[in-house]
Amino acid sequence: MAILKSQPLTKGRFAPFGDVIETEGAHSFEINNGTTTRFHDLAEVQLLGENSRALVSIFRGQQFYLPVKVEMMERHPLGSQAFVPLNNRSFLVVVAEDEKSEPVRPLAFIVKGTQGVNFHANTWHATLTALEGDSDFLVVDRGGDGTNLQEHFFDRAYQVV
Repeated sequence: MAILKSQPLTKGRFAPFGDVIETEGAHSFEINNGTTTRFHDLAEVQLLGENSRALVSIFRGQQFYLPVKVEMMERHPLGSQAFVPLNNRSFLVVVAEDEKSEPVRPLAFIVKGTQGVNFHANTWHATLTALEGDSDFLVVDRGGDGTNLQEHFFDRAYQVV
């Protein structure tokens, strides 16, 4: 099993795979007669293909404990997929570059409970991995015609520490 060391999530490190959703450093302005701050345009929602539409869901992920074994990754070729924690709990994100339609050179990130992620369309990523108890996530992804899920099972699993 290959060892994959996790690192803190930053916008720069995650940029090749998607967007970090957080208020820190975001463009913001007052709305609703000054009673609300809008943190504007935090992620690029991508909806590709015929008859696509945005889906807003809540996923409840079971808690995992480090080290975590990653045996499979998935991607969504027809749309982005955003995960925003609702319980202010950290979670693990594993992403990989694409090479010949397979995930290669994975990276692991510890995402703070005040951050979310938006995987760009066609980005390889591991499944939802809550780290601090069973956790709820607001998820924005694509619905519509076409197959929007591809899975890849590794011959040799990764162990994230």
